[in-house]
Amino acid sequence: MAHSHEDHAHERPRDLTRNQTLVLDTLNHADAPLSAYDILDKLRAEGLRAPLQVYRALEKLIEQGLAHRLESLNAFVCCAKAHGHGAVGTEAIGFAICSTCGRVDEFADAVMTQRLAAWAEAQGFTPERTVVEMRGRCAACRAGGLAEDA
Repeated sequence: MAHSHEDHAHERPRDLTRNQTLVLDTLNHADAPLSAYDILDKLRAEGLRAPLQVYRALEKLIEQGLAHRLESLNAFVCCAKAHGHGAVGTEAIGFAICSTCGRVDEFADAVMTQRLAAWAEAQGFTPERTVVEMRGRCAACRAGGLAEDA
């Protein structure tokens, strides 16, 4: 699963366009982060033909906090907040990305948020958004690879 969240039904904002809803649903049901072109390929049967349609939908979903862009992968994931599990407001958002299986876990940590905010304030820096990406191996891949590591 691309995100470590339970698959809960959730109430979507009512002002989502058809394209935004299609893109959000595609991200929500994906097994891994998707590039804009991956999303476009999955939605061609729904009438989406141009990358710009997907990019516009993604832009709005990100603005609304319903999706995130993973900078290091140039790919997108559904926000855990859309399922009641993710960061809220101005919290820093973190992602743990498994280099082996591609699993992406989203997390928010109050201490991390406070420390980053304190640093920014001390530097006179005004952050627009804060995203931390960690790459490594998830517990399942580490457990499965213990025999190989020995």
